[in-house]
Parts: sequence; C-alpha cells; structure tokens
Amino acid sequence: MQTDTAHMGTARTDAAGTDAARTDAAPLRVVLVIGSNRHGRFGPVVADWLLDRLRDRDDLVAEVVDVADADLPMSFASPPAPSAVTPRLAAADAFVVLTPEYNHSFPAGLKNLVDWHFTEWQAKPVALVSYGGVSGGLRAVEHLRQVFAELHAVTVRDTVSFHNAGSSFEDGRPKDPSGPDAAAKTMLDQLVWWGRVLRQGRAAMPYTR
Repeated sequence: MQTDTAHMGTARTDAAGTDAARTDAAPLRVVLVIGSNRHGRFGPVVADWLLDRLRDRDDLVAEVVDVADADLPMSFASPPAPSAVTPRLAAADAFVVLTPEYNHSFPAGLKNLVDWHFTEWQAKPVALVSYGGVSGGLRAVEHLRQVFAELHAVTVRDTVSFHNAGSSFEDGRPKDPSGPDAAAKTMLDQLVWWGRVLRQGRAAMPYTR
C-alpha cells in the first residue's frame, strides 16, 4: 500500500507539473494602453510601431485600450454602467503603457484610467514606453513607476523612449529602427519573464493586499 500511495502521489505531482507547464507556455494576454487623449496626439504613431513588435512574438497576444475611448468620468462619481475597458484590463496578464510627457509628468487622462482601477493592475507587470522632446518622456515614466508601485504592480526595468519623437519617425516608422527595435526586444523579454512568473503566482495563491 505504501508503494501504491507513493505512485499516486508521484502521478498527482507529475500532473500538476504538466498543467503548470501548459499554463507557463500559453501566450500572455498583454494590453497596450495608449495614454494620451490630446487633439493631434502623436501616440497612435508610436502605438502602431509597438503593435508590430508585440505581434511579431509568439509569447504575447496583444490588444489596445485607448484612453481617448475610455468612458470614465473625471469626477469619480460612479458611472451609470461599468466601463467597457475594465474587464479588458482585468483579463490581461501584462501591460505596456505608452505615455507622452506633459509638464514633466504623464497626462491626466492616463492617471484617470489608472485611478479608476485597482485589482486589475495587482500582481501584474507593466512595461513603459514614452515619447516627448529632449527628455523622451522619461520623467513621465519615473512618475508612473511610483503610481504602479502603489497599486501593487511591477514595472519592468528597461523602457523604450523616443526623444524628439516627431522628427524621429518617417511614414509611421522610426527613421533608424535598430535602436528602438533592440530596446523593445529587451523590454518585452523582461515583460514576458515577469508575466509568466506572476501569472503562475496568482494561480497558485490569490494576491491580497
């Protein structure tokens, strides 16, 4: 009987390991958040380039949430109906947040989207991509790191930034793609690592504050 019990325990362990391996191998659901709703914004140009980088990978399945389309009040009064973006954020395994820099920080519309949600960000990784003038939006990125830390999210270390973005693109693509492409690969590799680890962690033990 001891041998049979040992075999049964081994079988259960093997089955659990197989299930975990399948979960680990499944592509991550990543939401690309376009963080600007300003008229004449440059964000969609960068977003299209980013989507190509995301869709080139077998380990990511991407969709877009655009702040400009998010039906969220600015007053924090309860909306008449749940926002359509909320279940899409909740279903994501990871995020790529694209932000410009406005007055040394990130836009109010993006902050509103972030603040309207909480558990949707918890125990998930966030990659940050920025664009702007001489700073490339990096001051906005550093502010976002603090915000997402408060929401129990993990921001990945490496970023992609476009300095003087308007003159860095031509026909919707970077004039010199080698640097941005390499930076995007490094960032997305880190996002996938964190995304898989945190997805396994949430499945094994629900995250609580």
